[in-house]
Amino acid sequence: MDKIPWDKVLAFGPKDAVKLLITAAIILIVTKIQLFNDRISALLIALPFTSIVAMVWMQAEKQGPERIANHSSGTFWFVLPTLPMFLILPWMLRHGWGFWAALGVNCLLTAGFFWLTVFILKRFGIDLLG
Repeated sequence: MDKIPWDKVLAFGPKDAVKLLITAAIILIVTKIQLFNDRISALLIALPFTSIVAMVWMQAEKQGPERIANHSSGTFWFVLPTLPMFLILPWMLRHGWGFWAALGVNCLLTAGFFWLTVFILKRFGIDLLG
């Protein structure tokens, strides 16, 4: 964490305001669609909007192809441990679990799956945290 330039991360300028508004608008539109059609909303959420938007912003900031490639491959590996949540959470909700309890358990499970993924991939020479 000492490598992170927090002063730059927390700095906020006009470009950041535009990025915030556009990104928030995408999320808002998808959540509004959910009010009328949860399947289309799920499809839109399944698309990697966040990653696509982040990569577009990275390109606009001229971060270079290597950084964008690292972001893309890192995203692939970090998505894997989150996938079981999308099967376990609905199962729990359909079997009488309350939303907040099910969500909390799934957050803990996802964190566990994340660390398991980091451990397994490190044995194959893939260092997600390095």
